[in-house]
Amino acid sequence: MSGFTGYLIHEKDNHEKIIRAMSEKIHHRGPDDEGYFIDEKIAIGVRRLAVIDLDKGKQPIVNEDGSKILAFNGNIYNYRELRDDLEKRGHQFRTETDCEVMLHGYEEYGMAFLERIRGPFAFVIWDKNLNKLVGARDIFGVKPFYYYDDGRSFLFGSEIKSFLPHPRFEKEFNEEHLAEYLSFEYLPSQETLFKNVCKLLPGHYFEYQNGEIKCHPYDRLQFEIDDSKSLEEYVDLIEKALEESVRVHGTGDVEIGGFLSSGIDSSYVACEASKHRPLKTFSVGYEEEPYSELAYSTEFANHLGIDNYALKISADDFFGAAPDVQYYMDEPLSNPSAVPLYFLAKHASRHVKVVFSGEGADELFGGYNQYKEALVYEKYQKLPSGFRRLLASAAKNMPRIKGRRFLIRGAMPLKERYFRIDYVFNYEQRQRLLKNKHLNRECAPLTERLFDEVAHLNQQTQMQYFDFHTWQVFDILLKADRMSMAHSLEIRMPFLDKELLKIAVKLPSHYKVTKENTKIALRKAALRKLPSKTANKKKLGFPSPLASWMKEEKYYRMIKEKFTSETAERFFETDELLRLLDAHRKGTEANMQKIWSIYCFILWYEQYFGCSSNNRESGRAINGAAAVVK
Repeated sequence: MSGFTGYLIHEKDNHEKIIRAMSEKIHHRGPDDEGYFIDEKIAIGVRRLAVIDLDKGKQPIVNEDGSKILAFNGNIYNYRELRDDLEKRGHQFRTETDCEVMLHGYEEYGMAFLERIRGPFAFVIWDKNLNKLVGARDIFGVKPFYYYDDGRSFLFGSEIKSFLPHPRFEKEFNEEHLAEYLSFEYLPSQETLFKNVCKLLPGHYFEYQNGEIKCHPYDRLQFEIDDSKSLEEYVDLIEKALEESVRVHGTGDVEIGGFLSSGIDSSYVACEASKHRPLKTFSVGYEEEPYSELAYSTEFANHLGIDNYALKISADDFFGAAPDVQYYMDEPLSNPSAVPLYFLAKHASRHVKVVFSGEGADELFGGYNQYKEALVYEKYQKLPSGFRRLLASAAKNMPRIKGRRFLIRGAMPLKERYFRIDYVFNYEQRQRLLKNKHLNRECAPLTERLFDEVAHLNQQTQMQYFDFHTWQVFDILLKADRMSMAHSLEIRMPFLDKELLKIAVKLPSHYKVTKENTKIALRKAALRKLPSKTANKKKLGFPSPLASWMKEEKYYRMIKEKFTSETAERFFETDELLRLLDAHRKGTEANMQKIWSIYCFILWYEQYFGCSSNNRESGRAINGAAAVVK
């Protein structure tokens, strides 16, 4: 695991000073070592978190004749077999690292080598012979990759903040996409809220040559439902694949721990991991017991006979960490679970360098409760569309009674109805909120292509496809990467593995979701290894007392101060902000997510565009005094 940054050189300057300053901005991604490559065309900096070949695995890596230079972030879990093939073809290796395999693989096969890689990655290779920069990102989007292209300068890196010291980086807020953030909680495309900064999308590679970037997909998620196998046969496949995935994800020369919540996903991974090594696990909860599930994780750890290190955080911890959370995030993200994850990663990093986690199981195996909704709506939408529109029109004039929302939404196609599209604010709410009304727009068209690509599949699978390409990569994986790397901790996700994906895309819907439950096949596999109480536990997400804290005087005033700040006045109707806050405090409206979304945006904007943003220290420590319980 590491982080990298760099740029193409167009003029004389002190490039060693520039690239070192850029690299220092992502020191947290790799405090063990740093490496640089600078010539007349390119400057590359790498921060390394040493996990494999601790002594020799320095980056950037240069091939035998010096014509190709690699910067790599990730893991190649099948690197030994790939290396054997490359050595037979005459390639010579100088290290035992997996990343050197990527360099020689590109030499031998070009970008076609990407299809052979098993594991998460992002990388760049400077090809001197072709005067071309190439790079790629794994199909899941576990590892981040950004680039800045304003037509004059080209910068690239693992985090946007590494661009800040570059003298030709023009830091501009991309205000035209603010409505998208308010709708989704993230931008569901390659765009970011920094002008001219883009994400390289998962499953894509790029080529930059002669001042032009071209991005190409090299792998796509394709559902190929196979009804020929029984549920038990799929359960067998899942069980064997996860066993093997956990084993290969254990590659490395350092101790590996695990995140442990009360749910099935992390518990299943911890159970498998504990078979291969002594395992320390780490859990987080709140001081408010009704919102804390630490008792479940502690009970399960005792069942496995492993040490579990539990952490309790308070409201002061939560609000105190929020500015740093948004700084490390690079892009504003208002998922409240990012804050406890920040503390959990900090807690685990005191003991280990690498942890297992359970991300990805919900998207692959149908874990979200909203997937059940598709079963109901699909039946309703067999009624004539004109009849449904008539009922919806009548329902809009009804008082807010049970069934009204169902009738209104039932007249809409899934590409407009799916709640993740207007996850926080809908069009009318954004219209009341935004100061510049011209920025508002309907956000459903931004993602309708995703539904169109799988229109031949049922609605539950369409939801999965949408979540795989948006929610998972732009929310779940973003916070997982940033919150772990903020504390120089590598996070590994055995569910996000090509072999498990091959099974998931063939799994019939009724083996994923029913009206009663989710992750049907995965739960049956887990039942073979876990107590019934754990394997059958309903998905709760990460319950938070944040909604209650917002009503307390101290935190109410803290939020109110931001809602009347210069930043708030610039972008929002502050009267509407205060109305949302006061209605929530009185209990007449449940506005927690809306309030937190705006609050996080303001914190993020102040970190990067406020008066003191240029003086922001990337490694500033949090002073929160969270309680640790073993």
